[in-house]
Amino acid sequence: MTKVGFLGLGNMGSAIAGRLVAAGHEVMVWNRSAEAADALVAAGATRAGSAAEALSAPISFSMLANDDAAESVLTSNALAGASGRIHVNMASISAAAADRLDAVHREAGVQYIACPVLGRPSVAAAGGLNLIAAGPDVAIAQVTALLEILGARIWRFGEQPRRANAVKIAMNFTILHALQAMAESITLVESQGIESTDFAELLANTLFAGPVYAGYGSMIAEKRYSPAGFAMALGLKDLGLAEELAGETGFTLPTAPVLRDRFERALADAELVDLDWSAVAEVTRRR
Repeated sequence: MTKVGFLGLGNMGSAIAGRLVAAGHEVMVWNRSAEAADALVAAGATRAGSAAEALSAPISFSMLANDDAAESVLTSNALAGASGRIHVNMASISAAAADRLDAVHREAGVQYIACPVLGRPSVAAAGGLNLIAAGPDVAIAQVTALLEILGARIWRFGEQPRRANAVKIAMNFTILHALQAMAESITLVESQGIESTDFAELLANTLFAGPVYAGYGSMIAEKRYSPAGFAMALGLKDLGLAEELAGETGFTLPTAPVLRDRFERALADAELVDLDWSAVAEVTRRR
């Protein structure tokens, strides 16, 4: 049994922390909104009184919403006294933020691993995530047994943490394109009186097999967007991360303006704003 800290208990963080609790590890959980920890405490976790307490565990994980949240929690003050520990940041943050956080952890004597994930909360709860990991080889070796509880496969991308975040950003940028491609193709067949669910099944079982087209294709065809597995606002956040990453090298993303337009319209629509990010397809359907 390993003593583990876990910070950030949104839908994904709660599912991941729940896997560690169910596996019998001693998990200290912390969230800014304390009530988010209640279900995990009832399941056997202990409640940390502060972020610093959760980070004091030999190994800690975090799943915080964005750059600002991660950098406001994973501070030099919170890491003080944690020298010799390992922290695994599982959030989808910018590569630049990964550099800054790596520096803060190094200064505190804490080994820092970036390990963003691929999969929805239901996949996390089943231990089926794909884990994109980058950080010191020695540290990753020490946390591999825990990561194997959380994911189906660990994908290694070297020792520089930002590399894992860059890969995750590129993966999410690809998903954004898939959502828009499905929105357009499903709207196209619907305009011809063809049943969209039949078309979505064809997509998922022939040329575009895989969880993105299989999962989101049926959701879009059926307009099944609630409850939201991934928030609309996070889709726009991920698009912004891709634009920022491209900007580091002066690379232009030609399709980004179209995707930004769709997400901004969805977020401005009272009927769509609180739905799953795949509901961005409705912007195209309505036009």
